[in-house]
Amino acid sequence: MKMEKLSKCVTDKNFIIIGKIGKPHGIKGDIRVYPLTDFPDRFAKLTTAYIDELPVKIEFVQNHNGVLIMHIQNFDSREKSAALTGKFLQVPRAEAAPLSAGEYYTFDIIGLAVYDEKNTKLGTVTNVLKTGSNDVYVVEKPEDGGTILLPALKKVVTKIDIKNKRMDVIWTDEQ
Repeated sequence: MKMEKLSKCVTDKNFIIIGKIGKPHGIKGDIRVYPLTDFPDRFAKLTTAYIDELPVKIEFVQNHNGVLIMHIQNFDSREKSAALTGKFLQVPRAEAAPLSAGEYYTFDIIGLAVYDEKNTKLGTVTNVLKTGSNDVYVVEKPEDGGTILLPALKKVVTKIDIKNKRMDVIWTDEQ
C-alpha cells in the first residue's frame, strides 16, 4: 500500500478538497475532474471553487461516463487547462456538507494527537488510508519516526475530540 505525505493544500483547514483535476478534455479548455468527496451531487450546483486557494468561476459541469467534465472561466484552450492537471479543486470549509454524529472529515482527523488507554501519546495522525472495509489511520510516532497503522474501528478508537485535537485508542505495541 503506497503512502504519500499530504501537501499543504490537502491539509489546509480553511478549504476542503472536493476533486482532483485530470487531463484536458477536448480542445476548448474543458477539464476532467475526479470527485474526492462523499457528496458528488454538490458539483451540479457549483459556480465557484478554488485552485491553490485562488477563486475560479465554474461555467458548466457535466457527467461523462463517471468522470466530471468541467469548464472554468478564462481557461479557453487545451494548453491553458493542461496547467491545472494534478491540482485540487477546493471549496471553503464553511461549505462542507453537514455530517451525522460520529462522522468526521478526513482533514479533521489528520493532525490529531493519539493517546492509548494509559494516556501515553502514541503519535500524530498524518494520513488516512481508504481500504474499502474501514479507514486506517497512519500515526507517526514521535520518538523514532516509525508508523502505527490504526484501524478506524470502534473497538480500537474509543474517542475522537476534534476541538481538543485528540484521539483515544486501545492499542499495544504487540498489535
